[in-house]
Amino acid sequence: MSARAAGENLVVKAQILDEDGIRRALVRMAHEVIERNRGVENIGIVGIHTRGIPLAMRLAREIGRIEGVTPPVGTLDITLYRDDLTTIARQPVIRETKVPFEVEGRRILLVDDVIYTGRTVRAAMDALIDLGRPRVIQLAVLVDRGHRELPIRPDYVGKNVPTSQREIVSVRLRETDGEERVVILERPAGDDDREADRVV
Repeated sequence: MSARAAGENLVVKAQILDEDGIRRALVRMAHEVIERNRGVENIGIVGIHTRGIPLAMRLAREIGRIEGVTPPVGTLDITLYRDDLTTIARQPVIRETKVPFEVEGRRILLVDDVIYTGRTVRAAMDALIDLGRPRVIQLAVLVDRGHRELPIRPDYVGKNVPTSQREIVSVRLRETDGEERVVILERPAGDDDREADRVV
């Protein structure tokens, strides 16, 4: 595809997941979470704003469908924990952190849409640990696009997608975007912005 992404100076280069692909990836990840943890006892799922939240809710529902027990789900805003906070905005938008269960001693599954440099996940772990000391933190992402700047690796991955620095992985979900697909967008030559794991 070569259509321009709406409102951005970006070109849609390829679609890597459609609605069925996203669904299959989440089903597989749910089975992997259950197998690795020998069930879902003492597991809490936490979605990172923004698209990590609907993905976390879908994972919890799928785990509940398989196991008959649905893990609790919380939401996490990492804005004030970012190491680039002073460069992203004078008045950054602060969203709600709501974790309706005890973090201390619990197995926590962090969920995000895309992992890139790893800085978003580092910030999320800092924010989470401020709420308590988990027994273990695991990470699930829909897409791993590589180019890590920190020694962070997800435990569960929907799809590994090799990318260049000029490319952006854009996850579009019904709950946040009104559509269901994952596409690769390409920046113009010379535009290399790596301030976040996701851009759109």
